[in-house]
Amino acid sequence: MAIENNMDQFRHGFREEARELLVELESVLLELNEQPGNEGLVGRVFRALHTIKGSGAMFGFDALAAFAHKLENAFDEVRKGRLAVTPELVDLTLSALDQIRAMVEEGDGTSAVDPQACEEILAQLRRLTGGVAAAVVTSAPETSGQTESSGGPAPSDAGTEQVWRIRFAPGPDLMRYGADPLLLVRELGRMGQLTLKASTAGIPPLADVEPQRCYVSWELTLATTATADTIRDVFIFVEDSCELAIEPGEEEAGSAPEKIAATAGEAKPGATAGESPRPVCEGDRIAKALEEKRLSPGRRATDQSDTAASLRVPAARLDQLVDLVGELVTVQARLNEVAARSTDADVQAVSEEIERLTSALRENSMTLRMLPIRATFEKFRRLVHDLARDLGKSVELTVDGAETELDKTVIDQLGDPLMHLIRNSMDHGIESPEQRAGAGKKPAARIHLSARHSGASVLIAVSDDGAGIDAEAVRQRAVERGLTTADAPLTDTEIFSFIFEAGFSTAKQVTDVSGRGVGMDVVRQKVESLRGSIDIASRRGQGTTVTLRLPLTLAIIDGLLVRVGEAFFVLPLASTLECIELTRNEAEQANGKQVANVRGQIVPYIRLRQYFAVETAAPEREQIMVVEADEGRCGLVVDEVLGECQTVIRNLGRLYRHVQVVSGATILGNGTVALILDPQRLVQEAVRAKMQRERGRATSPVRERETGHARDSTALPRSDRWGAGAVAGASV
Repeated sequence: MAIENNMDQFRHGFREEARELLVELESVLLELNEQPGNEGLVGRVFRALHTIKGSGAMFGFDALAAFAHKLENAFDEVRKGRLAVTPELVDLTLSALDQIRAMVEEGDGTSAVDPQACEEILAQLRRLTGGVAAAVVTSAPETSGQTESSGGPAPSDAGTEQVWRIRFAPGPDLMRYGADPLLLVRELGRMGQLTLKASTAGIPPLADVEPQRCYVSWELTLATTATADTIRDVFIFVEDSCELAIEPGEEEAGSAPEKIAATAGEAKPGATAGESPRPVCEGDRIAKALEEKRLSPGRRATDQSDTAASLRVPAARLDQLVDLVGELVTVQARLNEVAARSTDADVQAVSEEIERLTSALRENSMTLRMLPIRATFEKFRRLVHDLARDLGKSVELTVDGAETELDKTVIDQLGDPLMHLIRNSMDHGIESPEQRAGAGKKPAARIHLSARHSGASVLIAVSDDGAGIDAEAVRQRAVERGLTTADAPLTDTEIFSFIFEAGFSTAKQVTDVSGRGVGMDVVRQKVESLRGSIDIASRRGQGTTVTLRLPLTLAIIDGLLVRVGEAFFVLPLASTLECIELTRNEAEQANGKQVANVRGQIVPYIRLRQYFAVETAAPEREQIMVVEADEGRCGLVVDEVLGECQTVIRNLGRLYRHVQVVSGATILGNGTVALILDPQRLVQEAVRAKMQRERGRATSPVRERETGHARDSTALPRSDRWGAGAVAGASV
């Protein structure tokens, strides 16, 4: 039972590693399509396929291993200069990767392999390679219990044959972690004429035998056209868990098996003549190699410090850790409350020390969840390649800021929004090569993915150099659907916001790519669920940029605790610039305008007392929290600033899902609930209210939701910068 559990664990590890390798393979293949003569890229593809094949065979994915082996043979032909890299070969390999991915997921019941598609792929491979790459390979004979065996098919290579002497002594843990030495021997048998001798000198008395340990070592002679590196690749997963030597030599030359045993015995410190020599493993065990984060194909760890640099941890464990840290932060806040009321110096000292440790633990736990967005961006190279082929367009995907880090929870939910934005851009935005040539543009269009930090948020942009959005066509469609009136004075930004309505589309016919009006609605829903916002900028004939503003993390933030009357609020510390005092006399001197003079600069402000309809009287001296928003600087007026706090974000529930200005809530140390405000949304709502009053309209032409809240903040014009009194008198 324990062995079965171990194998399940390693199969799960293989699936995770295979998924990463397949994503990397897609990216490398698309690069190879643009640089067909790049031998380094060919080598990376070959080694990645070899890794998938070897791992699959090791953990029982036999069909996957056989299929990948035939693909590997094709790229071996490319490596040897017998087969050219063509778009047809790249497309065929990409289709094969889809089938391999299905084979990887099939064991989890999440996917199904298409046997007919696999056979068609192999048939095309045979046509491309003349039957060499996809030929069925005969397995080498069983060698268990034999002291000598020879045979195996003649090598398919037509190059110069060479004899290699291979000494292979499994380490004590090689079989314990799922490797099968006989599979490795059979793999060598497929490469040429193989002769082997097994040494049983290391087998101890029966009472001392460990069932999960291999005591047999082998000395092999292989006549093949393969190179030493190709032979070594057979042992890529076990090289750190065995003694391996590959040397050129003559077939008849060869030391007795005892030489292996003697070498192993010499490597064991303190061995005596009476002890049975056992193979010694130098380096990390294979378990560490399976658990570590996979290095890019073609790169192999060269020392122990490199292989121990990272390891895999299930996402559920990280989520559990962050939840526990969140609870600890809340308890620590309660302890601070108790210490503040206590006169015991020891209690205060302990409180301060626990606060320091909690803060450090919180920072470390949040860092563990932060991942670069590169892997998410790279997934879309395949999407752009396939869509460009299907639509008859030439499109290049460029990436910037791929090392920008986000919370894993955010990254996991970014796939669908970005996919729909790219599909929409490919189908609606980018013109055909003929249209681009007529407009004086380069035939090859460009889609650019970028990411960058902005305070406590990350800005992710999808831009293209296509035809841009036809604002008039969007307006007409919105009028047809009753979303606005024909004479409504709308800005381009307000017009663009209609695109995110459910079922909205300007396409004249439905295609496989778009036209159903579903994609952009999905984008809006996903971004809103992440407490983010969307902004669209487009110029007719020059292109479109859609920017997603997302929080860095959805778990814990640093904030400033403020009070308005009896209500408590938290402002994200990263969005807050400074705090200044506002007296009643200064407010009266502004002649009814809600503006303040901050060192010679006029800054508008919003009274949270009015915004949230707090009925208690304002104090003589209030505080203005100056925050940074896309529209510029703005102040939020509160009664009192209570200080910094580490805030565990709690969702408010479905009832409040349309409340845009509140991003969540938190529990304070005394048990009081405080709302976490979104300064960006607060400012945008204030700008919208101001613009509506100036136009003499009671509500925005954008259709309101059933709850009475305006659609979303994308209807706000970013082009309108703050001016003196821009939000004077703004209130709900």
